[in-house]
Amino acid sequence: MTDKTFADSCIDRNARYAATFDKGDLPAPPARKAAVVACMDARLDTARLLGLEEGDAHVIRNAGGVVTDDVLRSLLISQRLLGTREIVLVQHTGCGMMTFRDDGIKDAIETETGLRPPFALEAFADLEKNVLQSIRRIEACPFIPLKDSIRGFVYEVETGRLREVT
Repeated sequence: MTDKTFADSCIDRNARYAATFDKGDLPAPPARKAAVVACMDARLDTARLLGLEEGDAHVIRNAGGVVTDDVLRSLLISQRLLGTREIVLVQHTGCGMMTFRDDGIKDAIETETGLRPPFALEAFADLEKNVLQSIRRIEACPFIPLKDSIRGFVYEVETGRLREVT
């Protein structure tokens, strides 16, 4: 007998979820007209910490919750095609992106593989400054039409609280 993989247990849990699923008629545009950009850290349950239900908001996640070109692409689609009006950024204390520098990791990968990653890893040293930089990146993007409601927050993994960065 083999141990179940993570994917196997996901299939089992999905079968239980689907057995009582009743939200197949939700429209694609988010009901709360909001998009959230958040870190992919497993300690962040964005739905629970923001009080979201299925269909409420677009949630875009990546390492650090940083605003990259791909995040801007998703926000463009979210606003222009699916009617979102607000953007909420959620980064957090204890983020792994604060534990390294891009060049150090890129150097190590290049030594190991012979190839240097061509993309920015987006490591950062100051959490609040990074939230503000993410806001500025959205504000500077000519493809994002609505910029009057962008707010950034730090989620404190120690307390479960959000703290606004202004």
